[in-house]
Amino acid sequence: MTITRRSFLKGAAATSAVSVIGPSLLMSAKASAADAGTWKTTGSHWGAFRALVQDGKVQEIKPLELDKHPTEMINGIKGIIYSPSRVRYPMVRLDWLKKHKYAADTRGNNRFVRVTWDEAIDHFYNELERVQKEYGPWALHAGQTGWRQTGQVHSSGNHMQRAVAMHGNFIKKVGDYSTGAGQTILPYVLGSTEVYAQGTSWSEILENSDNIILWANDPVKNLQVGWACETHESFEYLDQLKEKVAKGDINLVSVDPVKNKSQRFFNNDHMYIHPQTDVPFMLALAHTLYKEELYDEDFVDTYCLGFEEFIAYVNGETKDKVEKTPEWAAEICGISADKIREFARMLTNGRTQLLFGWSIQRQQHGEQPYWMGAVLAAMLGQVGLPGGGVSYGHHYSSIGVPSTEFATPGSFPRNPEQGTKPKWDNSDFNGYSKVIPVARWIDCLTEPGKEIRHNGNTVKLPGYKMMVISGCNPWHHHQDRNNMKKAFKNLQTVVTVDFNWTASCRFSDIVLPACTQWERNDLDGYGSYSKRGLVAMHKLVEPLFESKSDFDIMTELTKRFGRDKEYTRGMNEMQWVQHLYNECRKANTGKFELPEFDAFWEKGYFDAGKGKPWVRHAAFRDDPETNALGTPSGFLEISSRKIGRFGYEECQEHPMWFEKSERSHGGPGSDKHPYWLQSCHPDKRLHSQMCESEEIRATYAVNGREPIYLNPEDAKSKGIKDGDVVRVFNDRGQLLAGAVLMDSYAKGVVRIEEGAWYGPANEKVGSIDTYGDPNTLTQDIPASELSQATSANTCLVDFEKFTGELPPVTAFGGPIEMKA
Repeated sequence: MTITRRSFLKGAAATSAVSVIGPSLLMSAKASAADAGTWKTTGSHWGAFRALVQDGKVQEIKPLELDKHPTEMINGIKGIIYSPSRVRYPMVRLDWLKKHKYAADTRGNNRFVRVTWDEAIDHFYNELERVQKEYGPWALHAGQTGWRQTGQVHSSGNHMQRAVAMHGNFIKKVGDYSTGAGQTILPYVLGSTEVYAQGTSWSEILENSDNIILWANDPVKNLQVGWACETHESFEYLDQLKEKVAKGDINLVSVDPVKNKSQRFFNNDHMYIHPQTDVPFMLALAHTLYKEELYDEDFVDTYCLGFEEFIAYVNGETKDKVEKTPEWAAEICGISADKIREFARMLTNGRTQLLFGWSIQRQQHGEQPYWMGAVLAAMLGQVGLPGGGVSYGHHYSSIGVPSTEFATPGSFPRNPEQGTKPKWDNSDFNGYSKVIPVARWIDCLTEPGKEIRHNGNTVKLPGYKMMVISGCNPWHHHQDRNNMKKAFKNLQTVVTVDFNWTASCRFSDIVLPACTQWERNDLDGYGSYSKRGLVAMHKLVEPLFESKSDFDIMTELTKRFGRDKEYTRGMNEMQWVQHLYNECRKANTGKFELPEFDAFWEKGYFDAGKGKPWVRHAAFRDDPETNALGTPSGFLEISSRKIGRFGYEECQEHPMWFEKSERSHGGPGSDKHPYWLQSCHPDKRLHSQMCESEEIRATYAVNGREPIYLNPEDAKSKGIKDGDVVRVFNDRGQLLAGAVLMDSYAKGVVRIEEGAWYGPANEKVGSIDTYGDPNTLTQDIPASELSQATSANTCLVDFEKFTGELPPVTAFGGPIEMKA
């Protein structure tokens, strides 16, 4: 066996070298000279845009004219299409091919063999057959899904799960990494997940709010992206908010351990708080509101349940017998007792809107701050009023932009048709649970058979043997990379379908090259919550290298067991596009007049206009009996008897303060690793999407590494200057990152944005991450027994200036290509 390194060297080449690839090489000089180029319309998580396609290559990109606040990230889209990290051919891990106990010890060494499509699909199918025959459905996990690419026909998770389900049953997941704790606790408190619900319109907030509290919330950063094709309409309202703050019309306060991008944009007041101590601060606010008789007793009596039990805890009469005074909280949260009282009084001075971000619930006991947010809103008595109450989503996908109620298109079906049976019609999961909490999938591999408690149920973790991944990058959204390395040794086969060579591909056995969303035809809703209309996603270029659409890949798989006609319903790509469009057109009859498909496709979009303002929970406030909340009682539950009956130690019948396993500023573990690592959503990509784009990465990378943001005094104490490479470490792992010194970060606080691609020096446990993935350091523990969600922000580290010879970054480029 010899290493050709062909793909590896190509992957490391400069972007300019990549620009010659593609179908244009097959065109004659005459045809190329005659091609003046065509502008095509398409969409993305970063917004809709038009692309100039010339000689079979994307030459220029400009935002769709409807987008008045486009993000600079659309400048990175060419870098995705023509990335050196593209998966070019079907690849199979060399040592897996030899099948020596599935070569667990060498998983992740990035040595792969190029195979034909037929060979790759055969391997995929044969492994599905083997696992179903030898073990059964409990041994296959095909439920790990994520953000995918935009487009309703080519929704990758739907294609993968539909095809695999036609073959046999498998393990699925519940919940997600973004809002795992929040979406579990809030149905008990407010009757819905809230995190993905339309919120009070920005226009109502701007007109009626006296105080707006951005609690761990950074909308200017996060509203750049959306689940569907993003419209960026929120930024019109953010501009208005900035004006009102400058004039003193609205009191805007950020409660956050850092001065984030939004605060720098608004130039608003900042309430610094020690990381992970929001709950003590909130309990002290509740204590002040109660003791000073500032809370709305009528609202609490009329609309809420369980206040008496909660306030007894606050007064120190139950549980730990500690009164939650401002003096008690000040010692923990770093805010003086006087400031806590001032803040509580300010909240009652006029109409107050609480706007929470998601990162605050991605910590140990992450349910508690969201529950306390609802309790504070209840005590203020403004839930259901314009410009008052609480929201958990105004930083996401333009929630708060009034909805037009346009019926957006459906998608390619995720499930087989009702009544159909899979080839392997086996529903025996051998006593294991068939659905697991999303963040506990690694526990299945390290502790198979373990029983855990989850949201009122008992889950028995299945030690599955095979995993199928598509349009999802679990080697970036999960925690504790070295623990993942150990866990993956227990897997026999991993199949990944992707268009870029991510760490998930590196640790797989069979890798199938999908094309990007700009190499196929599709359509997408324009505006996830505003429902502004519809975007045609024209194929910009033919699929590069040997990549195929998810539709074509899974059609080939289902052919292996004679279900391809059923899988596709006898329609090809464009027939599906037209089918979904016509169904959308029919659903909007009487509300919006959509043109015939050809006219829509030529124009590139349908604009449904702007929606009407709306107030969340207004109906409940108007009539709490007729419009009861979805809680067990129908009321806002300050205390939950149902949760109390679960008997959980770390999530009890009302919100409480629980100490963390790791906490900076004098908390547990801070004597050894004194710095809190914040791994929030990134500013210039969508999770790990676009990290591969060299154009965008060049605007923020430091010495070719992911930035670590440091307080200047902390950096100076360790002899670190701007641009230095820093080794960041704890007992779980180590990484290299590039230092960026900013006063926005308090002493004891560092930030590395999540989604940075993992680039280990080698496959061995403990090897240094060469690029700067913060999940090399985060701990993999559940938020609590209720949600079993991620606790990524419960993480302490230390850092030092790196000395010695810098290792090359291994996160990008392709595999080391071998010959079998």
